[in-house]
Amino acid sequence: MANIAHLSNRGVIAVTGADRVAFLNGLVSNDVAQAAHGRAVWAAMLSPQGRYFADFFIFFDDERLLLDAPREAVPEIVRKLSRYKLRAAVALQDISDALAVYAAWDGAPPRVALTAPDPRLRDAGFRLLSHEALDTTTDEAAYAAHRLRLGLPDGPPDLEPDKTLLLEAGFDELNGVDWKKGCYMGQELTARTKYRGLVKRRLVPVVVNLPAPAPGSVIMAEGREVGTLRSAAGGMALAMLRVDALETPMSVEGVPVTPRLPSWLVLNV
Repeated sequence: MANIAHLSNRGVIAVTGADRVAFLNGLVSNDVAQAAHGRAVWAAMLSPQGRYFADFFIFFDDERLLLDAPREAVPEIVRKLSRYKLRAAVALQDISDALAVYAAWDGAPPRVALTAPDPRLRDAGFRLLSHEALDTTTDEAAYAAHRLRLGLPDGPPDLEPDKTLLLEAGFDELNGVDWKKGCYMGQELTARTKYRGLVKRRLVPVVVNLPAPAPGSVIMAEGREVGTLRSAAGGMALAMLRVDALETPMSVEGVPVTPRLPSWLVLNV
């Protein structure tokens, strides 16, 4: 039986109108047109300076697109998207109270119309949006431990608004960037970072003893700051670390931290 968890920390935004695909394509890192029945797209919205603002999974639902996003960020995402509407035929609505977000992994998902494989990694499982409450077999903490083992971020605190670069957070390897699509906000810095090989930090899974220090706690190695801890669960965490320190013994508030680089991660050193 699959693990099924309700992700109460996620919300849903409906994007409707004739211009919905073109509108979003000009603002996010991936090709929105690739969203289809049974196929979701993972994408990020950046600041004009090319730093992370928000990320979400984009579901196709006939005459609308549905954005599965961190629930706390939904109002600000709607406000930010609304600023760029201008004369586009687009409407935005927070429908988090009508659709719940679930994750399923290590088995077949329930039969729900709005279901798609997690586009980042096959081992991540499935994302589901449901109007009805689904029977769950586990909880959000178990899902957090699952994604952390795989090295998958889940919005803030893993990704820091106005600070994180997409390539630091694995968006290239995890299918979160389309390099062939047209221009989008913040694209210049993302492209320059890739083609000049300027990635000096990476978000990586680490083993850390419980209870883990709070997100943002400084990680030290040989007397210097080499990164910060992000979210943690089940003895695993994500940490934003300097690439040149990954093989150096490190700790956070005296607690040893051991990087566990996933097979999908590509280091350019």
